Amino acid sequence: MDESQHPFLAKREVKTRGILLISTDKGLCGPLNANLFKLVSEVKTPAKYVAIGKKGAQFLARTKRDLVADFIVSDRAAFHEVKAASEYMVKLFLEGTVDTVEVIYARFKNTLVQEPMVRPILPLNNLRQFIETLQSHAGAVASEFNDTRDMLFEPSAQAVLEALLPFYVNRHVYQLVLSAKASEQSARMVAMKTAKDNASKLLGDLTLEYNKARQAAITQEILEIAAASFAA
Repeated sequence: MDESQHPFLAKREVKTRGILLISTDKGLCGPLNANLFKLVSEVKTPAKYVAIGKKGAQFLARTKRDLVADFIVSDRAAFHEVKAASEYMVKLFLEGTVDTVEVIYARFKNTLVQEPMVRPILPLNNLRQFIETLQSHAGAVASEFNDTRDMLFEPSAQAVLEALLPFYVNRHVYQLVLSAKASEQSARMVAMKTAKDNASKLLGDLTLEYNKARQAAITQEILEIAAASFAA
């Protein structure tokens, strides 16, 4: 197939980047959002932003970046909620308003580590990279896809691409949102545990100080009574 058969595959000059920022709706999740905002601050080229999450939308508005839309995705992260945001980004890309579609999100690595990342989505540089991406997501071995036979597409290669590529983009963005949601819950759990541990330590220190002060007051009273008795 010719890679120019679909606009998702066509190379173009990057004048304006399109960036989807996936953040949280609430705080109390440690440095998760701050690390994402640091990546946004490193973007020096012209860019238009779409936000998922109130914290990201507030940051973009506060720093006077070009925020064109924001979407709310619930904790359950239903596919239709994410699809609205991804289709809006695709619409901007096809209209030529932006020349790339990129996602800034927190990649869930494990319970203690959430890695802020910039993940390019569009354009797909070539079919080979597209296939390799699918392989990595499926955990497949590259040799499994080495097939040199001629392929017959019905109704046509163009129709297959028009059906497959938008579906792939929507599902890819959805997977990144799920990873970001997992990172948010893990970061919030760790932050709350750290806050509880710190509060428990502070409570122990204050209780010790109170007991010391109380003991000192009792000792002082005993000394005063003993001194008065001795003087009498």
